[in-house]
Amino acid sequence: MPGLAIVGAQWGDEGKGKITDLLAERADAVVRFQGGNNAGHTIVRGGEEFKFHLIPSGILHSDTLCLIGNGVVVDPKVMTEEIEGLRRRGIDTGRLRISANAHVIMPYHLLLDQAGEAKLGELQIGTTRRGIGPCYADKSARLGIRMQDLLDEKILKQKIYAAMEPKRLTLRPFEKDPALDLQTMTEEYRTLGHRLESYIADTQRIIWDALDNERLVVFEGAQGALLDIDHGTYPFVTSSNPTAGAACVGAGVGPKDIEEVWGITKAYSTRVGSGPFASELDDDVGDRLRVAGNEFGTTTGRARRCGWLDLVGLRYAARINGLTALAITKLDVLTGIDPIRVAVRYSGPDGASFDEFPYHQSILHKAVGEYIELPGWQEDISGARRLEDLPSAARDYLDLIAANVGVPVVLVGVGPARDEVIWTQADTLVHSIAA
Repeated sequence: MPGLAIVGAQWGDEGKGKITDLLAERADAVVRFQGGNNAGHTIVRGGEEFKFHLIPSGILHSDTLCLIGNGVVVDPKVMTEEIEGLRRRGIDTGRLRISANAHVIMPYHLLLDQAGEAKLGELQIGTTRRGIGPCYADKSARLGIRMQDLLDEKILKQKIYAAMEPKRLTLRPFEKDPALDLQTMTEEYRTLGHRLESYIADTQRIIWDALDNERLVVFEGAQGALLDIDHGTYPFVTSSNPTAGAACVGAGVGPKDIEEVWGITKAYSTRVGSGPFASELDDDVGDRLRVAGNEFGTTTGRARRCGWLDLVGLRYAARINGLTALAITKLDVLTGIDPIRVAVRYSGPDGASFDEFPYHQSILHKAVGEYIELPGWQEDISGARRLEDLPSAARDYLDLIAANVGVPVVLVGVGPARDEVIWTQADTLVHSIAA
């Protein structure tokens, strides 16, 4: 029962969409298992750029099933817009299915998210204000509305009323907003449910059938391990679990169904929003990485914070995900930078050194990287398709990462296009688990 999970090994934005798209060519199904439209995956194919927020990255392949699991929170408006956008570009969406148990982002979730961030002021988390956190909060409080509820007007109306009742005081500043009228909301979301009805399904059974028939299933994560609500840099995290264990919960499979876990990491580090960032660069090199790597959010357009590669965080991500392989993206962005620095440990506020990711926030939030330097390279590497085509300095850089993390590098990105990659062991691995 071959399953392969794709997870972010940093703070998200590592290029998971491109890797998923490459694997989807050989996969029978791609399953998104957590997060919502706070995620953004960009794929460049044939000179065209595609940006996905909810729909799995495998949708560009005509024979691949694309499933949105129960662990995802869905904004039906965004979903219908994405579907219509793909249709206008000639992309078939008939292979898309949405879990009937996926929870729905409602208008009051968006308002609560925006109000919550505004209230925090300088202490704000830096959310995308898409209603993700409040929706997950309602799910845990058992006040959530699921995709299947959109298909029953009576149940939908009852559930909206029950969900809004404990929020009346918080929502009082918005009480005149017509979007929060019970009848208006019920009718609007019932209409959205009708538009999406053909896509709503028992997705976990579809996944089980694929696995039982020895089909390759790729589980696609959003965000990254260091944004995990349990294991990340809390409270500056997302509201779900972007780690490999959540693929089981968010898709409805068991741990033995997943044979491979690939961690995606950039050749440097980026982060969006607030929170600790031990290897951050607030200088010309950081600006250079931002421009060369086009480090602006797919979902929000926000400029990303940039820094050197953080091997302490990467080792931590490898452990909590049980990584079996690394895919390193955007190696080409480092071209022309000499020397290249890599954070191999942290210095705490009292001068102590940490080889492991600190568990205590008082240390983590004030930690700074301790670096080693490696020589850079000047050659254009975008045409490289074998490791042997890379300059020796670039190969040494990859070897250092693999040795320090203890996980083999199976794929290297050397440019934004889908064919600008070096397959090392990846081809063999995919063929072996799909055989």
